[in-house]
Amino acid sequence: MTEAILENPSVRRVREALLARGAGERVIVLSDSARTAAQAAEALGCPVGAIVKSLVFAAEGRAVMALVAGDRQCDVAALGRALGLAAAPKRADADLVRAATGFAIGGVAPLGHPGPLPIAIDDSLARFDRLHAAAGHPHAVFPLSYSELLDWTGAPAAAIAAGP
Repeated sequence: MTEAILENPSVRRVREALLARGAGERVIVLSDSARTAAQAAEALGCPVGAIVKSLVFAAEGRAVMALVAGDRQCDVAALGRALGLAAAPKRADADLVRAATGFAIGGVAPLGHPGPLPIAIDDSLARFDRLHAAAGHPHAVFPLSYSELLDWTGAPAAAIAAGP
């Protein structure tokens, strides 16, 4: 199972994006599904908040992304302000998610997209030393730091989430 997942085209794209950033081989294949932040946290033995949720929204005729802590909810009005949008974005459908990111819902990575995508990062992720993000497949994740998330995406950090 591990080799098949690592050779999945979506996972390969994430692996290549990590290698291009000098991050080395970081993808971890999980025996259990990590479609949700809670599932990923349980499989990894880490806090739910340390899971980076890659959420795609539709705004002004295009896709935008919010990278949010697993224990928070995206504040779409705040996301719109952070990205300079005229109105709050709406949740994207599965077709827009795949077209904009190249990934299916449940495995959307914060990098490795086919083209540029406006992204904002939940500043509450800074409370964790180690984060984990989806790697293109429901059974694949990769570890990273908050500073790496900022550097690799080139995205701004902002107060775009509400939660505990």
